[in-house]
Amino acid sequence: MADGIPLRPVPRSSQRRAAYYSGAAAQRHGRYQVEDESSHLDEMPLMMSEEGFENDESDYHTLPRARIAQRRRGLEWFICGGWKFLCTSCSEWLLNACRRRKELKARTVWLGCPEKCEEKYPKNTIKNQKYNIFTFIPGVLYEQFKFFLNLYFLVVSCSQFVPALKIGYLYTYWAPLGFVLTVTVVREAVDEFRRYKRDKEMNSQLYSKLTVRGKVQVKSSDIQVGDLIIVEKNQRIPSDMVFLRTSEKTGSCFIRTDQLDGETDWKLKVAVSCTQRLPALGDLFSISAYVYAQKPQLDIHSFEGTFTREDSDPAVHESLSIENTLWASTVVASGTVIGVVIYTGKETRSVMNTSNPKNKVGLLDLELNQLTKALFLALVALSVVMVTLQGFVGPWYRNLFRFLLLFSYIIPISLRVNLDMGKAAYGWMIMRDEQIPGTVVRTSTIPEELGRLVYLLTDKTGTLTQNEMIFKRLHLGTVSYGTDTMDEIQSHIVSSYSQAAVPAAGGSSSGPGCTPRRAQAAPKVRRSVSSRVQEAVKALALCHNVTPVYEGRAGAADTEDAEVDQDFSDDSRAYQASSPDEVALVQWTESVGLTLVSRDLTSMQLKTPAGHILTYYILQIFPFTSESKRMGIIVREEASGDITFYMKGADVAMATIVQYNDWLEEECGNMAREGLRTLVVAKKSLTEEQYQDFESRYNQAKLSIHDRTLKVAAVVESLEREMELLCLTGVEDQLQADVRPTLEMLRNAGIKIWMLTGDKLETATCIAKSSHLVSRTQDIHIFRPVSTRGEAHLELNAFRRKHDCALVISGDSLEVCLKYYEHELVELACQCPAVVCCRCSPTQKAHIVKLLQHHTGRRTCAIGDGGNDVSMIQAADCGIGIEGKAVFSSVFYFASVPLYQGFLMVGYATIYTMFPVFSLVLDQDVKPEMALLYPELYKDLTKGRSLSFKTFLIWVLISIYQGGILMYGALLLFESEFVHVVAISFTALILTELLMVALTIRTWHWLMVVAEFLSLGCYVASLAFLNEYFGIGRVSFGAFLDVAFITTVTFLWKVSAITLVSCLPLYILKYLKRKFSPPSYSKLTS
Repeated sequence: MADGIPLRPVPRSSQRRAAYYSGAAAQRHGRYQVEDESSHLDEMPLMMSEEGFENDESDYHTLPRARIAQRRRGLEWFICGGWKFLCTSCSEWLLNACRRRKELKARTVWLGCPEKCEEKYPKNTIKNQKYNIFTFIPGVLYEQFKFFLNLYFLVVSCSQFVPALKIGYLYTYWAPLGFVLTVTVVREAVDEFRRYKRDKEMNSQLYSKLTVRGKVQVKSSDIQVGDLIIVEKNQRIPSDMVFLRTSEKTGSCFIRTDQLDGETDWKLKVAVSCTQRLPALGDLFSISAYVYAQKPQLDIHSFEGTFTREDSDPAVHESLSIENTLWASTVVASGTVIGVVIYTGKETRSVMNTSNPKNKVGLLDLELNQLTKALFLALVALSVVMVTLQGFVGPWYRNLFRFLLLFSYIIPISLRVNLDMGKAAYGWMIMRDEQIPGTVVRTSTIPEELGRLVYLLTDKTGTLTQNEMIFKRLHLGTVSYGTDTMDEIQSHIVSSYSQAAVPAAGGSSSGPGCTPRRAQAAPKVRRSVSSRVQEAVKALALCHNVTPVYEGRAGAADTEDAEVDQDFSDDSRAYQASSPDEVALVQWTESVGLTLVSRDLTSMQLKTPAGHILTYYILQIFPFTSESKRMGIIVREEASGDITFYMKGADVAMATIVQYNDWLEEECGNMAREGLRTLVVAKKSLTEEQYQDFESRYNQAKLSIHDRTLKVAAVVESLEREMELLCLTGVEDQLQADVRPTLEMLRNAGIKIWMLTGDKLETATCIAKSSHLVSRTQDIHIFRPVSTRGEAHLELNAFRRKHDCALVISGDSLEVCLKYYEHELVELACQCPAVVCCRCSPTQKAHIVKLLQHHTGRRTCAIGDGGNDVSMIQAADCGIGIEGKAVFSSVFYFASVPLYQGFLMVGYATIYTMFPVFSLVLDQDVKPEMALLYPELYKDLTKGRSLSFKTFLIWVLISIYQGGILMYGALLLFESEFVHVVAISFTALILTELLMVALTIRTWHWLMVVAEFLSLGCYVASLAFLNEYFGIGRVSFGAFLDVAFITTVTFLWKVSAITLVSCLPLYILKYLKRKFSPPSYSKLTS
């Protein structure tokens, strides 16, 4: 990427520093030399050749997780956050000491015998609550008072209980603080109660448990390791289980995993064959068997274990893999399943991949916290100056504290109230927005975060895409069919199968509207095109893992009658597979006349347009893997006995397998540019001898102990030579409405978009292109799979040399790079216009969010739609579980004038000024339509200039200027009537406040005008009730309000003059600034 980024890991210490030698010295001493031990990668610059690596894995040491170029030391470190780090470290140590974490171990689980478990395993309860009955109040109060602003108010309020420090009424301090705390506690209590109800509902779900005495009902929370649990169709799986039996005759079932990995397609799971073959369900207790399971892990895509039956001779051993597991939080989609529980509660894959929810704090709150600290320092300095002017006489330390309390209104107590109410108003506006109906704001404390986002991390499946595949293109090399010419394919299929049934000598009717490139073709050529279309469609109808499911039936295999019309109703048929691409292909073959009507583990049946049934026996299946990028199937046609090997896969994998052609690469590129997912389909006819030879070698390879995977792959590859290329297909994954313009708008707004998905690399890359996440002119750097430190080192070097290209990286490679080169990888990735992370686990998604927050310090937003996105959404500064787009601006106005006490200050903080300040939530820089038209305006918000230290300093200077004018103006103009100075200056203060709010407003709303006049009316009305306050002292001094004096013209014009002097210069300055240095949005509005 940027050559200016130094990609060098920081050495562990200055004593162990690598010395780089060049030329003859390099040959003499080796390329790298370390003073105290052999060469370490930590000390190597990241830019180096492959020769610089030694293959000894012991040299690969983990780099420190967080690298800081210049570490602060001593007092500076302590002040700049070291104290917080020390406190956190101590509390974590104490927590871990009190709650020793049990080491996770592999386990042996006896079927139906929980009492045989060697260890005690966690309860199978779901717990999403943040507090319990004892920790609720302390926890909520800690979350509030860990902020300096709230802590300051608490200390000031508590100080009024000390008689020597009391300077006002208690309610003037405790009323605003109590209001904020009450609102917070009530809000947290409601949220916590909702979480409690959801947890209780999940934990109370009833399941059937198989015992020696038959079935008994147990709660989900009472399930133990070793229990045999029966799960019905459409029921949630309560814990991690090994799949023992199913009601399906095929010995397999489908499960929905969208709440675990975000993928909406169904996954095929296979029961342990030993237990599936048992005659009856009760026989599970008549055998002596156990499951050996690896220790609980995060990886939801892998599992290693064995099933052993001891009471048979010889003992039965079966290896268990991911296809034999049923993870918790998935849902059974077909049949009834019986499984043995191996992991419960917090040891299940779903819980281990879910992070604990954190209390989110908005950037605005953090910035205000910093500004509050600055104000407090100013307050302390002012108090010290006052004590110094007194000459430190008497108990000066008590006077110092009293001055701190007198000046405490420099930090406005109304700020917290207005802030919380403003946020609540923004949350209400979002929920009422007609452009995004149905939106619910779950957290009312961070709506303004939507105006400060820099990184947007989005899921793919269901968020960017609808996960609905549509067949768009079939290319045969000489002819291409699109959506508008599918009827031609249908006519070819009809004619081909009618000719097969009734041999005809003439040419087939190919339907009207032939494409121009075939216009002059002879009948013989047409027949060849027709047969090629038939072969391509037949290959697509056979080469897949799709199973037809019929409504009201347990499975497709239940019907074995020959008459298909009586057994298989087209209306009730649905297709299920582990990939929506395959379903789209099979649905398309049905639409053109060749229908998959039945499938089990050994055969499948196709229905021709005429209604005839073609049966094919499945001899071998080679499933799709991310390494091979292809899947194959060997079938034998029942009628003819012909054996055919069909294969389909990605163009990069199939290009070297198929016979030479001159069109495949070009057409794949054309389809990819249209955003289509391409598959190359090929076939190879096998003789009986060829197949028998292959089968013996294949079975032998599968039984080998060492390098089984490599040997099996080598045998299969012996078949994958010179295959006949049949066709190229193009399938479109339907994008969500308006995804392309939305992503483009967000990019123009300066927001960097990262796509984090659990899907395959090819799919993720294709969607990144079709959704315009990656523009057509941009290159894509696909990060090669890496598993060692050296490979990661070299691949990062290769990536560093690329400029302005999007990055696509898999979860496994990401894990390796983050282990050794976290800082370098994040720094390079942040330079990319777009990043795509594929095959990501839920935990990895959350880890990536935290990395961005830690390394960039910018605000992140996560968008997702499935249970696998929960951790990511919780980790981000702003989490969205809805669709839609919005640009929000947030402005919070505050002013502080430390002049008055008692009810005047409570009134000033509430009814006198609250309405106009609160009405500022209605203010708009520009109209929403203009913001969407010019998303570049959003970049100004992310810079945070509205509440920078510079802006803050300007407001402080304005406050000092206005406070001086109000006080000295009152003294100057009312020398003879000094007794009325409070009434005079406070009236001018209220008018100034209302005018300053008016000065701040950019777009007037009728409610703003109402708020201004309502506040003024409240003040005028209160003059009659609070007359004892408007004098030089209390009532005891005899200073009462002179209503006649207040209504004189002299009083009115003098108050107006003071207000004018305090506000007019600011209005003039604002006018001049807007004229000579207007903000970017004003250029558009004008």
